[in-house]
Amino acid sequence: MEKMPVLFVGHGSPMNAIEENPFVEEWKMLGRKLPRPKAILAVSAHWFTDGTRVNNAEAPQMVYDMYGFPPALYRIVYGAKGSPHFAHRAAELIGGNTVTFDNSWGLDHGSWSVLHRIFPAADIPVFQLSINGRLSPAGHYQMGRKLRALREEGVLIFGSGNVVHNLATVNLNLPGGYTWAEDFDAYIQENVLKRDDDNVIDYKKAGASALKAFTTIEHFAPLLYVLSAADEADKVSVFNDSCIGGSLSMTSYLIG
Repeated sequence: MEKMPVLFVGHGSPMNAIEENPFVEEWKMLGRKLPRPKAILAVSAHWFTDGTRVNNAEAPQMVYDMYGFPPALYRIVYGAKGSPHFAHRAAELIGGNTVTFDNSWGLDHGSWSVLHRIFPAADIPVFQLSINGRLSPAGHYQMGRKLRALREEGVLIFGSGNVVHNLATVNLNLPGGYTWAEDFDAYIQENVLKRDDDNVIDYKKAGASALKAFTTIEHFAPLLYVLSAADEADKVSVFNDSCIGGSLSMTSYLIG
């Protein structure tokens, strides 16, 4: 089995699930060039929990965890099957006694809004891992390292969040980013490309820009899972390299 790459996507607005724009075109192209995985492990910013949880359902439910959007968005059904086998394998790698299987959640918009464009046939099993709110950035990184073996078993590790995600300052009329957002995005990209994971984990080294980039870690944490599951020899590709709405980063990484 070909070793799978790892993927971090800046998912931006849920509207990307139904709109046509340059960011979505990049997602569509990914679907044409990625090797076909046996399953997808989704680490979404939108399942933020007390403790570590894994969905092991045969058929994960759709979670419409967004409000005030057009009705068309709530009509999307991403009918991918789950993967109980790989969900249990992931729990084993993390440490079974530290993981709770939880099917009260399913595929939230952090997962389905992107996968709907990359793999529109929904014919690849997907299971989701929560963001454990108790963990430090280093803790998230260490957990991702434990999951690295899944790549050799045919699992695509997919993190969905945003490097910069400060909704309190978003102005969707702005085509680009505020200076501090661009600075933080550039700091992270520089270190991802250098494979200097320590400087990404210790993101506060970016200085003043780090204080505004996000107020809680859940949108940044998926990147840490992806970086830690990568090998030193893996090649990094950057796509959707930009900030929009002042304080929302679309910058994404394919590593492998």
